[in-house]
Amino acid sequence: MKKTTQPLSVYPTIAAFHEELGLPAPQHPLISFVSYEGMQFLKHEFSSRIMLNFYKVSFIHKTNGKVRYGQHYYDFKTGGLCFVGPQQIISGASPERSLSGLIIFFHPDLIRHHPLGKKISQYGFFSYAVSEALHLEEKEKEIILAMFEQIGAELSSPQDTFSQGLLVSALELLLDYSNRFYHRQFVSREHNGTDLLARVDSLLTDYLRSEAPARSGVPTVQYVSEQLHFSPDYLSDMLRANTGMNTQQHIHHKLLETARDLLGAGEMSVGEIAYHLGFEQSQSFSRLFKRKTGQSPLAYQQSLRKE
Repeated sequence: MKKTTQPLSVYPTIAAFHEELGLPAPQHPLISFVSYEGMQFLKHEFSSRIMLNFYKVSFIHKTNGKVRYGQHYYDFKTGGLCFVGPQQIISGASPERSLSGLIIFFHPDLIRHHPLGKKISQYGFFSYAVSEALHLEEKEKEIILAMFEQIGAELSSPQDTFSQGLLVSALELLLDYSNRFYHRQFVSREHNGTDLLARVDSLLTDYLRSEAPARSGVPTVQYVSEQLHFSPDYLSDMLRANTGMNTQQHIHHKLLETARDLLGAGEMSVGEIAYHLGFEQSQSFSRLFKRKTGQSPLAYQQSLRKE
């Protein structure tokens, strides 16, 4: 049976999405502060996928079940933060879920003429195709909640010439703290560190020992991230936080390690090794090897024979 694609509903403005959620019009056209409890939208199912043309930051106090976030479900029984960037597709809600928490929506136009407009791209958590949610420790929850409430209080105050600047400053502080807590998560979560490195190493070893490279080519960042169920950006961030190298650098390291073993065995020519590792042309393999090691594959192989 042919799978039908769910329709995509696009919301260009915060006001339009407020209307869909059954909420009053936002107090500011470019930023709003709402609670999950006030949404009529969550009392029934989305009939489609949705796309927002603005940012969404969710602080979830708790939920009875798991929340679909990106392409996976995450357990938010202890609370956490979710981030969605403009034009990212959000799947429909789960009927069993019951959320408690706060949301800030803000439009790119709010920060376009502020330093935050350029800085926003540095917050990797907005760019993940398959996002990893931020789980917060108790002290972190207090800090984040206070910042959400500060933005809410400012929006409830009479607007004047200082309002937008104060809102952007408070928003930037919220994102900076989120960035700090994300970094803490990278280096302390159970699936990070040596466990993650072992999984990456095992995945690449199995791939390069199989016939897969000859069929599908050199392993890619996309392949590794999909196999480990992370987005490419998030996986690279975790690896870089633990090792100083991103995913692409780990792939190159494993390719060179395997190439050295094959060159040392002396049973295959340079061209055969290049093909075995998935390179379409042996010249591409030779360039990478020399760039990373300072020697051509042939020179390396000959140096081993002299020892």
